[in-house]
Amino acid sequence: MGLDAMDVDLLQPQPSSHHGEPPASPVPMYPALTLTAPVPRASSVPLHPPETTVGFVYSTEMMTHHPLSTEGHPEVPERILRIWDALAAKYYINKGKRIPIRQVMKQEALLVHSEDLWDKVEAIQYMSVQEIVDSALYYEQISLYISPATTRAARLSCGGVIEAALAVARGELKKTFAIVRPPGHHAEPEEHMGFCFFNNVAVATRVVQQLTLVKKVLILDWDVHHGNGTQRAFNDDPSVLYISIHRYEQGTFYPCGPFGGLQSCGEGPGLGYSVNIPWPEKGQGDADYIHAFQKIVMPIAMEFAPELVIISAGFDAAAGDDLGECNVTPAGYAHMTYMLGSLAGGRLVVALEGGYNLDSLTNSAIAVTDIILGGAPEEMKSMVASEAAAETVWLVAKEQSKYWKSVSPKTCEPQKEAASLAFSVPEILKLHRQYYLYSKHDMMQVPLLGAELEQRFSAQVMCTCVPTIVAINYRLTLFSPDIFKKDTLVFMIHEFGNLRAEMPSSLNCDVQLERSYLIDCSKELISWAREEDYSLLDVNLFPKPSDHPFPRPKGINELRKDVVTYLWDNYVQLCNATTIILVGHGPGCEYLVHLIDMRATSVMKSVKAVVQVVGHSELRPPKNAPDLREWYKEHSFVALPSNHLFWSPDMRAKELKKHGNLQKIEEEQTVKLMMKAFPAIKNFVKGQLSGM
Repeated sequence: MGLDAMDVDLLQPQPSSHHGEPPASPVPMYPALTLTAPVPRASSVPLHPPETTVGFVYSTEMMTHHPLSTEGHPEVPERILRIWDALAAKYYINKGKRIPIRQVMKQEALLVHSEDLWDKVEAIQYMSVQEIVDSALYYEQISLYISPATTRAARLSCGGVIEAALAVARGELKKTFAIVRPPGHHAEPEEHMGFCFFNNVAVATRVVQQLTLVKKVLILDWDVHHGNGTQRAFNDDPSVLYISIHRYEQGTFYPCGPFGGLQSCGEGPGLGYSVNIPWPEKGQGDADYIHAFQKIVMPIAMEFAPELVIISAGFDAAAGDDLGECNVTPAGYAHMTYMLGSLAGGRLVVALEGGYNLDSLTNSAIAVTDIILGGAPEEMKSMVASEAAAETVWLVAKEQSKYWKSVSPKTCEPQKEAASLAFSVPEILKLHRQYYLYSKHDMMQVPLLGAELEQRFSAQVMCTCVPTIVAINYRLTLFSPDIFKKDTLVFMIHEFGNLRAEMPSSLNCDVQLERSYLIDCSKELISWAREEDYSLLDVNLFPKPSDHPFPRPKGINELRKDVVTYLWDNYVQLCNATTIILVGHGPGCEYLVHLIDMRATSVMKSVKAVVQVVGHSELRPPKNAPDLREWYKEHSFVALPSNHLFWSPDMRAKELKKHGNLQKIEEEQTVKLMMKAFPAIKNFVKGQLSGM
């Protein structure tokens, strides 16, 4: 390309072409540039051109890692070549600085990885071709392939991301793009897998934290696969916020398992610093990703206030990628990059991860590069997130609101279309249950006092006719005429119809199983009450939608507490029963414990057994009153599923003792837990009553 007088002050040393590129070196290598005579500068050109604030990392040496087989493999060397050539063709490379690449050093890799993993990757370079062929099946099982140049390519890829991150962290550049392969976000501290050998981003983060003043780092992973290795590396570290948006499909999409689920939020000091936004199906596009950014990613990121942002930039969620099968456009990636660039004073590192359709990969990388070079994202048409994405973001908001004040589940709640023409599944289930209890067991509705309670919980509190049974279902209380006659009353509190709360996974719901198992629990409980000549009060605390606004409406949790205490004061305390059995199921256990706190004196006087079938909800004891705690330990039976977080090795014996009789039930589904635990519950109640 020729130069005229307008170009003289814009000249920069140019990197060598990838076709004749020298080996990677610790020193940047630029071709010599000689000017025979100064060219007059046009008056419109600044005396000193602005310094570049963007850098690129690239080397064709990373292309030497390739499969020996001629069969097609998605992670091909051409991936980085296509990106580099496209950026060069648009003169984007000329606008930035070439950052010299180098190999990761052992002491750097060991900041994240075990020495055993380092040795395994190092050993690859010494394997013969025959040994590589013979080991192909082993590596295929962990989704890898190797070649004689794999070790060097993997070390260059990791070292390249380190240099890109250090350049930004040290203030030498504002933004960098590491165009590297093999990718890294699946590599765990102890194992390489999923096309990845070293976790490039994780190692770079640790090096930056050690060598610079930057300590708080946000890693945003938009690769279509969950970055299991990156989350594992920082799972207990509050200095690194890891956010991943990925295709999950109830844990069946690679890398599979629950680690990428929305409830996987970190552990120990790092609890809340891992944020997973797991798509339940393929096909998510710009509207879904932007919605997740606006509701989850950016609020949490701004509250965290990172000093550096690193994007694990996999482009396999791009439209056209057959492996990811999603529909994010280059404009979508541009908008996400633009938003992330507003954080950390603009300090941003983009590190290439996946992306296997060469056209989609290249176009997406161009869009991201345009943004880091100072461009603005193109205008997007009006769009609305899909139902699946809106539901997922809402569930994530409910989970993350436990840890971040800036996340509001209420603002994320999916809009209910055609509400006037539709009945919700919970409403249908509860109406069916009401009819069943009335027609089969002569249970009657308990009236509630107050317009707001009546609107939200009418027909949700029921009790039996013979014997008396009272059940609270946030929306329905049923009872029998002889509720005031029996000596023993069973008071059951639950949330029948709250499908999300009663599922072991918030993204997995089988309506038929939910209906049948909860109805079966009621049958068994009622049959047992009749056999023992007990009355039963059944309360469903899952509220109806509010149709009419009240001047000062109460929060739903306050209403639930009001219903339970109202029933205790106006029915349980006024009946002739001298023996009360409290039973809580799922989220209803929280309000059972609240009742014990609020009515401690009368509860300790008349309640002989407290039964909780907790499911996957949080378990807490009554308030810290010594006499109440001692009473509770003597009268409490708690059934927990075998996979409840309470059974973690970190739980201290002191915490276990607070809950009295704890039972681990070999069942993981909340809907089945009551049935499995029921024999033990009956034995416990029998023992408590016999000791009176």
